[in-house]
Amino acid sequence: MFEQITILGTGLLGASIAIASRALNLSNRIVVWTRNPETRARCAKAEWCDHVAETPAEAAQGSQLTVICTPVQTILPLLGEISPALHSGSIVTDVGSTKGSICAGTETLPKRDYTFIGSHPMAGSEQSGMDSATGDLFRSSACILTPLPGTDPEKSAQLHTFWQALGMTTHEMTPEQHDEIVAHISHLPHLLATAICNTLAKKSLAWRQLAGGGLCDSTRIAAGDPTLWCQILSENRDAILHSLQALEKELSTVKRLLEEKDEAAIFDTLASGKAYREGLPK
Repeated sequence: MFEQITILGTGLLGASIAIASRALNLSNRIVVWTRNPETRARCAKAEWCDHVAETPAEAAQGSQLTVICTPVQTILPLLGEISPALHSGSIVTDVGSTKGSICAGTETLPKRDYTFIGSHPMAGSEQSGMDSATGDLFRSSACILTPLPGTDPEKSAQLHTFWQALGMTTHEMTPEQHDEIVAHISHLPHLLATAICNTLAKKSLAWRQLAGGGLCDSTRIAAGDPTLWCQILSENRDAILHSLQALEKELSTVKRLLEEKDEAAIFDTLASGKAYREGLPK
């Protein structure tokens, strides 16, 4: 698909994109950059890496596709840093969990002859770092693209095809729609898992030895990187606050039903939740 792909940031997502791109022959040359010199040295020995650049701008030179896989608050500064070095007509995308401020921020950068299209592959795990990367991380998952008005439709189609080649189903929406949706289906569950863990942490730690799979399953994502998630929550604060209001209303209803001993309504609540859970993608 591309003569060269550049990946900035070789954590879980970045390294997984590189591994999958090499396995699927999506690029003749894969160039990477990452901030940590020790990680750059490790990348140089990896089969999925053809060249490790010393700077982001060097890495982006000559690439038809550059994927920024760094924490959300560093994406815009990196884009500004590499923009003078970008190949004419190239595509730049990211994997950030928020889109509103990133996409709006690209409009304030000096105009260059490249196309930025926001991406959010809805894939990953509570693990982080290159050691957790895998070539099938994206298979059967969704990816949301957020092109801005006026984006070249051919460039959008090319990016759709790239993510689809990794095994993803792609969806397109505005940055604002994206942020509202992921606040409910991604950021809210993370906060709920964290709240459960923090509630139990105030009880006897010995209780942990009695926990079954239910607690582990429902709180797995609370093990995510706090630094990364703090940035995500800050960037999408307003939409997350709305999702929390909806959750508070639902919890208040359940509390009231328990106080009133309304077993029929409690059953309906449980059945409704069961039906939604069973409708989630496998």
